[in-house]
Amino acid sequence: MRPKQGPRLLGFIALLALIVALILLWDWNWFRPLVERQISAALNRKVTLGHFDVHLARHPQIVLDKLAVANPDEFPAGSNTATIDRLAIRIALKPLLHHQVVLDEIDIEQPQADLKRGPSGAPNYEFGSHSAPSAEPSPWRIDVLNILINNGSIHFADPKLKADFMLGVKTETAATDKAPDIVVSIDGSYAAQPIHGRFVGGSVLGLRDPANPYSVDLKLANGDTHISLQGTLLEPVHFGGANLQLELAGKDLSALYPLTAIPLPPTPPYHLSGQLNYAPKHISFDSFDGTVGGSDLSGDLAVDLHGAKPRVTADMHSKKVVLADLAGFIGSAPGKADAANESKQQKDQHAQQDANPKLLPDTPINLPKLRSADLDIQYKAAHIESDATPLDDIAAHLKVEDDRLSFEPLSFAVGQGSIVLNIQLDGSKDPVHTVADIDFRKVDLHRIMQSTKLFEGAGTIGGSAHLDAHGNSLAKMLGGGDGDLKLAMSGGDISALLVDLAGLDFGNGVLSALGIPSKAELRCMVTDFGLKQGIVDTRVFVFDTTEANVTGSGKINLRDEAIDYRLATQPKHFGFGALRAPILIRGPLKDPSILPDPTTLALRGGAAVVLGIVATPLAALIPTIQLGLGKDHNCEALMASVHAAATPAQQNQAASSPKTTSGKKSGPAQKP
Repeated sequence: MRPKQGPRLLGFIALLALIVALILLWDWNWFRPLVERQISAALNRKVTLGHFDVHLARHPQIVLDKLAVANPDEFPAGSNTATIDRLAIRIALKPLLHHQVVLDEIDIEQPQADLKRGPSGAPNYEFGSHSAPSAEPSPWRIDVLNILINNGSIHFADPKLKADFMLGVKTETAATDKAPDIVVSIDGSYAAQPIHGRFVGGSVLGLRDPANPYSVDLKLANGDTHISLQGTLLEPVHFGGANLQLELAGKDLSALYPLTAIPLPPTPPYHLSGQLNYAPKHISFDSFDGTVGGSDLSGDLAVDLHGAKPRVTADMHSKKVVLADLAGFIGSAPGKADAANESKQQKDQHAQQDANPKLLPDTPINLPKLRSADLDIQYKAAHIESDATPLDDIAAHLKVEDDRLSFEPLSFAVGQGSIVLNIQLDGSKDPVHTVADIDFRKVDLHRIMQSTKLFEGAGTIGGSAHLDAHGNSLAKMLGGGDGDLKLAMSGGDISALLVDLAGLDFGNGVLSALGIPSKAELRCMVTDFGLKQGIVDTRVFVFDTTEANVTGSGKINLRDEAIDYRLATQPKHFGFGALRAPILIRGPLKDPSILPDPTTLALRGGAAVVLGIVATPLAALIPTIQLGLGKDHNCEALMASVHAAATPAQQNQAASSPKTTSGKKSGPAQKP
């Protein structure tokens, strides 16, 4: 050996010995602090590891043991947001050369999380970032081929959502040749209601491979609400499409709000099913059909999530709607009492409603719900089922935009005529400001009398109504509102029995019941009611028939829900057995007494006194009469007879009043 070769050989032996020592003594855990710092920086949260290791192979495996993600500083020291007993990630090396991270397998053992809000209200599951997001898209692409989860559990609690539940998470292999499914169970409470459910999702391959649609099977119960979702998703990460069947069932559609953020009114029990589709920030429930109470319901509904709050659009229709099923819109107990599918809650609501001495619903509008979403809802029902009202069908266009709700229009058919409402509620104010206009367009008297099942009649009614009110319930609106109601009718007939009974003409009432005569010709009917701070006052109320003239006077207090009204009748022919006393309607609005005036046995006086009107207020209603009925009516004859019977002073007053043309006064405005 040459002298100079000795040191070189010793150096080579030393290097070889060092390499062997490194191989024998190498510990990847030396890099644990570096890995902790990198993950902590990425999550902006302290992350600790019990052990770090790398298993070298063609596809090396990175192993992190006892991984813990700490809570934010406001939480108790030493508490964690999440922990994982063992996280093993197998990675393919070759794709890294092409800026592609392919994770062959992620194996997660006993992941646990405790997700909740801290003392400040900030949730511990929101992770901030020290650095601003880059405007440049990352050149790296990440693909996950398989995920294995064993014995995972997640606890979620949020007082704002009234939620406290546990999620169990694991993977299950249904067949040897199939990648494992993800199985999630839920148990606890949500929206202060028990929640239970199970979700089975397809393998991770279905998230990105069009040839392997991602299967979905969800069963969920939240209180009385039951949800079933089954079908497949095509490339759900890229919104490739859906073939999902959604089934909803429950005792009240309004209970869906915590789950869907869609504000719906209280309803009777329902069952709906249809196709669920989705796109980026857009979900739709298409071609759904089913029942709500005793009504059928079909249509399409979509939710757009692009704006600051959800925007819901829907086009719905019913072949038959039970009017009682819509009572939730006005704050009443929805659904028919004693219906076969009536829930216990609705039975209690109906019982409370029956026991309540008040008639007008006082359930307040839920302003947070009203302000939570924008709506554009079209609805039509071909037939209305109701024992107490003469309504035949319904067409409605409901909109909520910028916290303002409007029905433009809400239309009901009554025989050949209609009642059309245009309603606007300003929910940006508290109390709500409501303005409503109602048109009565050739309303069919025959249809109205048909609903009484006692009397008959024919003719058309026209008129209008207006309401301007503040209040968060129907009772508050009407109890403090201002407005008016004007109705007129001409050229029809009405049951003579009804006219005779209005005057307590029992002798003629018996004859009328026998069909002698069966009907009285209705020459004219005019009513004009004013509403001021919840008090309805009678300006004009007169029925002119061939049997008698019937007039009304008095007030209805909508604030206290009390009525004090008087109906007087002047027969136009000889009668026997007639009491000829005015009818007094007095007491609570829900259950008033109807009795003859005990202090009066007969009416005396001239025609103007009997009718209780003068020409001026009646003449002021002629534009309304023409608007609702057309020009061919007989009310001019009633006006002429009243004017002839009026005193000279009343005639001069009428002559000096401004004339009316086409519903517009030519002079200064006057109060009728």
